[in-house]
Amino acid sequence: MAGEHDLRTLIRSMDPVLRPGSFAVALVRDERAMRGIVPDATIQEDEGLTVILPRERADALGLPYDFVAAWITLRVHSALEAVGLTAAFSTALAEADLSCNVLAGFHHDHLLVPYERRDEAMDVLRALARSGTDAP
Repeated sequence: MAGEHDLRTLIRSMDPVLRPGSFAVALVRDERAMRGIVPDATIQEDEGLTVILPRERADALGLPYDFVAAWITLRVHSALEAVGLTAAFSTALAEADLSCNVLAGFHHDHLLVPYERRDEAMDVLRALARSGTDAP
């Protein structure tokens, strides 16, 4: 099934869902350090491997991290080449002074927001979806 391209439909259909728990965003510089780490997401960069995993798992492994996030999944199946959805939700979150780090999956966008402001982020996203007016 092809992903959605229409921006108005994407915004109205975002259906944000908050994953339970808190997530640590950490950097692993050495492949040997990956032993025992089972990340929920990874991003390879020149400086090392960024891993995202439940905070409790990071703590148990003694893995250092600087950011604790809430993980919000937008359940709309957005096409990878769709234009404007990221701009719409990032603008709405920025206007609420909320940081947001985005991971794009094949079917869904995943947002990492400050854990302590997770409820506020959900409120902003739900309001944006209800309004559906931030799209051209």
